[in-house]
Amino acid sequence: MTTHPKAHSPAASATHTSGWWGRIGQRIRFHALLKGVGTATFMLIFFHAYFVLLEFPQKAPITVPEIWLDKWIHFTPAAFPVYLSLWVYVSLPQALLGDLRALIWFGVWIGALCLVGLGVFWFWPTRTPAFNIDWGQFPVLSELKRIDTSGNAFPSLHVASAMFSACWLHRILRQLASPAWAYLANWLHCLAIAWSTMATLQHVALDVFSGAALGLVFAAASLAHIRNTGPAADSRAAP
Repeated sequence: MTTHPKAHSPAASATHTSGWWGRIGQRIRFHALLKGVGTATFMLIFFHAYFVLLEFPQKAPITVPEIWLDKWIHFTPAAFPVYLSLWVYVSLPQALLGDLRALIWFGVWIGALCLVGLGVFWFWPTRTPAFNIDWGQFPVLSELKRIDTSGNAFPSLHVASAMFSACWLHRILRQLASPAWAYLANWLHCLAIAWSTMATLQHVALDVFSGAALGLVFAAASLAHIRNTGPAADSRAAP
């Protein structure tokens, strides 16, 4: 049997990695201004609607009960940076899209996901339980609680958008023939964000499960609709 040592040589591996980073750079530069302005505008509109519903619920919010998993995940103030990292994480899929049609439809689908979540908040306002925590000992989290007031809890749009982004990133990474560590980092980050929503007591387990389900449904539908995330030359593996 004939072997091809060059195919598995360190030089070949380095070339492949270099090519991968090059394709990443090309994707980021593709309509970069449109992506930046579009993402910022979308977030501003979303937060305006979110806080209007938070401040003016249509009826008294229902408290989402805790379950067994809530007893396992302890309050961890150090999880706050992970919680905040969502806003970088959810910006990655559109930043790495290299096809205008995919970019536009990504915006449509994530917008639809948020509208469904906001619709639930409108018709069925919810909140997390009142935890026995002296928030004055944690100034940063205390400010978050003051702004967010633990409302709009079920489903967790924090988790829904993270799950949606994770699925899209998986498709993008696959079509870019990404190294194994990139897939692992993607899913670990998504899992860490879901954990952080409970570790900061922003959500309980039922919020997380419902948010993950919502994100998966919209991810599956959108990825069945949009199969190619960039130039055909980047699609190194089947979607």
